[in-house]
This record gives sequence, structure tokens and C-alpha cells, in this order.
Amino acid sequence: MHGPVKRVGQKWRPPLALVLGGTLAAVLVSPLFGIIYLRLWGNILGWGEAAWLIGWIGVVATGVLGFLLWRLVLRPIYRLTDYARAMKAGRDVAAPTHFGTPELSRLGVSVMAMGESLHNRADGMKAYADHVAHELTSPLTAIQGAAELLQAGASGEDARELSATIHNASQRMQMLLDDLGHHAKAATSAGSGVCKLSEVALGLNAAINIEVSHDGMVPLIASDLGTILTQLARNAAEHGATYLTLHAQAGRLHVGDDGPGISVGNRSRVFDPFFTTRRESGGTGMGLSIVRSLVQARGGQITLLDHEKGAHFLINFE
Repeated sequence: MHGPVKRVGQKWRPPLALVLGGTLAAVLVSPLFGIIYLRLWGNILGWGEAAWLIGWIGVVATGVLGFLLWRLVLRPIYRLTDYARAMKAGRDVAAPTHFGTPELSRLGVSVMAMGESLHNRADGMKAYADHVAHELTSPLTAIQGAAELLQAGASGEDARELSATIHNASQRMQMLLDDLGHHAKAATSAGSGVCKLSEVALGLNAAINIEVSHDGMVPLIASDLGTILTQLARNAAEHGATYLTLHAQAGRLHVGDDGPGISVGNRSRVFDPFFTTRRESGGTGMGLSIVRSLVQARGGQITLLDHEKGAHFLINFE
């Protein structure tokens, strides 16, 4: 995936309003200056020399104003346009780092962030599609193989085992499809809102006990927070935890459990789609991926914390 957007230079630049206002003021003042100059110096230098001097002053002033407009307005727009075209074509190109005015700087940062986001999303969708194809291949192959053996005349205990294989593989595919649907829904924003942590937590039908150690308002709508807590509770329960502790404070939500925690070798992969240590027992590896997609779609970030006991996550909306 593409890297983060490069930081735009923070040197002082005149606002766009000042640039345009100064140019218009120069256009307005130049004729007045010429008239006054001719009136004062026309009889001293001669009308021809004074007019010639005014003409050169006009040429120089036009050149200076043209250079400033090119340097502060046109060149940044050209560079930003070239960058956007290169991003559209899928080429890696150095992002502009300087812009002529604060307005163009903010526009440039927004365009570059949008471009990086679209490229990262496209890369993510490709990897995601590859994962989906890989995960569905195994149960589909099992179903096809069992069906062929049944058609070949398998009977008795063999037929029952093959039927069980088809049933288990179809359930596996259904679980994957359900989690894929949750993942796709989580990746789309449902709007902003706030809810009280305790009210959502107490209304959940979770597989483990949920304790609110510090209550507070969370910048999510209740259904989104419920989905996040349900997925985290299910993931914790499946790994042997008996309770989940929640702590909300100042735009942050800390979630921890009393399970065995996450090994060092798996810490960097826990949010990857389809990564699971419970594949043999039916794990799909989509729980934490769904949580991350939902949190990011609402403008937040989720981080796995270092902790002596259990798995601990920090969801930050600041």
C-alpha cells in the first residue's frame, strides 16, 4: 500500500485573498499613478520621456504581478493537477510539498489524502478479494469432493460421513458469508452520534460478563458501539476469557479481558481479515477486522496495547 501523505511545508505564504486583492489594487492604481506622474513630471522630463518611463514601469509591474500569480497560484495548481492525474493512472509520484497560499495548501492536503485513501482502499480490496477466494475454496472443494463420492455410490457409514462433511463445509461457508456481510456493512459510515457506554453494554447479550469500570459518553451511535462490543466479547470468549472490562474517558474507550492474551508473533496480524488461531474449531478470523473497519469508518483508530494479562485494546476518536 501507499505510504502516508507527506507533510506540506509550513512556511508563511500570503493568503489567496491578499494575492488577488493586491493584484486588483495594482490594476486600479496603475492608471491613476500614470496620470499623476504625467501631471507632475510631464513638463520637466518631457511628455515623451515621461510616457516612456510610465510604460516601462507598467511592464515591470505586470511582470512582477505575473510572476507572483504564477508562483503563488498557477504553479501549485499545475503541480496538484499533475499529481492527481498520476494518482488516477496508478503511477507512484512524489507529492507536492509546498503550496503558494494557505487555501491551496489545505486543498492540496485534502486531495493528497483522498488520493492515498483511494489507492489504499483499492489495494485493500484486492487483498481482501484474494482472501475471500482463498477462504471459500477449501469448503467448496470439500463439498464437491463429497458430492462426487456420493454420486459414485457411497453408502452406509461412508455416506453419513460424506453428508456430515457437506453439512460442516456449508456451515463454514455460511459463517464466512455472514462475516463478510458484517465486514462490508462496518466499512460504510452510518453517520455520527453519541451514546452512553453503560446503557449499550448492559443491553448486550454477550457470551461473557461485561463490566463498566468507568462510564462515559462514546462518540458512536448505539448500534455501532453494540456491534463493536459484541465482536470483542465474542472474540474474548472464544479464547478463554470470562469477563470484559470497559473504561471510557475523553473520546477514548479502553477494552480489556482476562484471557490468555495475544502472542508476540500474532500481534501484528490480529486485525487482518481471515487471520485466526481457531480455524480448526470454526473461527473465521473476521471479528477484529470487522471492529477495525467499523471504528475507522467512524473516524477512529483501534490499537492493540501491551499488557501483562489478557488482550487490551484502545479505541481513540480524538
